[in-house]
Amino acid sequence: MRRVLTTLMILLVVVVAGLSALVLLVNPNDFRSYMVRQVEARSGYELKLDGSLRWHVWPQLSILSGRMSLTAPGASVPLVTADNMRLDVALMPLLSHQLQVEQVMLKGAVIQLTPQTEAVRKENAPVAPHENSLPDVAEDAGWSFDIGNLKVVDSILVFQHESEEQVTLRNINLKMEQDQHHVATVDFSGRINRNQRDLTLSMNANVNASDYPHQLTADITQLNWQLSGVDLPTQGITGQGSLQGIWREDHKQLELNNLNLQANDSALKGRASVVLGEQPKWVFDLQFDKLNLENLLAPQPVATDDKAVQQGQNQPKQTRPVIASNVDQPDYNGLRSFTADIQLKANAVRWRGMDFTNVSSQMLNHNGLLVISELSGQMGAGHISLPGILDVRKGMAKAEFQPRLDNIEIGSILNAFNYPIALTGNLTMAGDFSGDKIDAEAFRRSWQGTAHIDLTNTRMEGLNFQQLVQQAVERSSSVKATENYDSATRLDSFTADLTLNDGQLKLDEMKGQSSLLDLTGAGTMDLVQETTDTRFNVRVLAGWEGEGKLIDFLKETPIPLNVYGKWQELNYSLQVDQILRKHLQDEAKRRLNDWADKNKDSQNGKDVKKLIDKL
Repeated sequence: MRRVLTTLMILLVVVVAGLSALVLLVNPNDFRSYMVRQVEARSGYELKLDGSLRWHVWPQLSILSGRMSLTAPGASVPLVTADNMRLDVALMPLLSHQLQVEQVMLKGAVIQLTPQTEAVRKENAPVAPHENSLPDVAEDAGWSFDIGNLKVVDSILVFQHESEEQVTLRNINLKMEQDQHHVATVDFSGRINRNQRDLTLSMNANVNASDYPHQLTADITQLNWQLSGVDLPTQGITGQGSLQGIWREDHKQLELNNLNLQANDSALKGRASVVLGEQPKWVFDLQFDKLNLENLLAPQPVATDDKAVQQGQNQPKQTRPVIASNVDQPDYNGLRSFTADIQLKANAVRWRGMDFTNVSSQMLNHNGLLVISELSGQMGAGHISLPGILDVRKGMAKAEFQPRLDNIEIGSILNAFNYPIALTGNLTMAGDFSGDKIDAEAFRRSWQGTAHIDLTNTRMEGLNFQQLVQQAVERSSSVKATENYDSATRLDSFTADLTLNDGQLKLDEMKGQSSLLDLTGAGTMDLVQETTDTRFNVRVLAGWEGEGKLIDFLKETPIPLNVYGKWQELNYSLQVDQILRKHLQDEAKRRLNDWADKNKDSQNGKDVKKLIDKL
């Protein structure tokens, strides 16, 4: 046992002596100029190390440096700066004059991907052939140099494309291990806080840099993120997924293939690509198994009842801050800066309480002219189509849409957009509308257009036209009607022509029919003040008790009915008394005229005839 301990002590002394000799005999500053030359020879980048290099022997043999920077050829700003850098080196290769860096660790680094940090090619500079993607380096007679791993902790990434706003990624932690074939495994995490929104993301990826810088391929096997803040659902957005990214330097093209992403309860598959340039060109081909916009967008108030609406209006809504530089920018100005070909399909979509199936969309944006050639889907037993254009190439945005609805439940639409109108029925509509902004509030206030609507099986709660007319007749005559306790007006069919102009909706050629009613009319509605003023001529065809000339007259005579006031506090006026009075006058004149005709030779008959002529 004593011999074993003695042997171990001797080995320990030898190792300590060897490390001490290495530290004393090998000056790490001798590597400075060598590393700078090797970095420039292999990548063209300029490595700058401030301060002296020093050894660190425990728990890993390392070389420590002070502040460092890495600058692309011709760039005005360093690509990478760090407060300190640690190079973990292998011990045994040092004995053979090989500087084998097992890991590079940067702490407090600032990585800037901006136009100022990009490499600038000198005029008439030679271009390396494609097959020579990694420059060959002649074997050095003294030291050889290689790097295996990279670790970045507590660092910052600043990204900016052209003249767009900078995006800062904080709390970066990156670990990358690379083999001799330039295939690396990457673990990454970071956080972005911008415009009162917080995004935390992490990913694991396999990166193939064997053809870098001409091509770089990344297979992201696991991607996780969490987004929270203003203009988002209360619970935020949590997601995960996988994808493949390919960067082609020669074409400045980024491809995103095998997209398989989830966000809350929505799922997405497909592919996308972009060619970067003065005008980026995007292509999207995406399929959603389920797209629940209610869990991806800020919550919208839904008009279920008065109390609920009032509570929703009283709750303070947190909104994103207005950036001073964008105050004078027109709406949708971002569409001017790129082109895009977008194809979307979704098996199921939920938005504002409405459920759609088999949704399909084809859109093309050309520097501010967005053409929506197709936007359609099923809603219940009906079909909806909403093609149109959005033109922002000039100072003021202009939107034009041609909605086509076939057998759509109108109550769902009114409820979704907070119109407190108690109306149900199957809507068929063909229209043409235009405005300057695409949202529900702008449609209420500043859009224009026309449409023809056709409603079937309608029910309007609150007023029963048949009941109103018959009760008024009962009060003014001896005619009786069947008791009717329904508080709604039912129609088998209803048609009208609509004209919308800055919140004022005009209704012309209104016609409605059922087994009980026949009506015509016209009127106006104020979408902003939520008021109406409509005039109907109503014929009640059934529900009268007994038979008689007066009942026949009432069935054939339209009764003027005026409905007006707030949508939720409607008032009405009927002109039944005038109709009945005129009917009695006409009946009296008819009977007197008949008597006068029978007694035309008598003086009384002649006097009655003169009286009738004066009436």
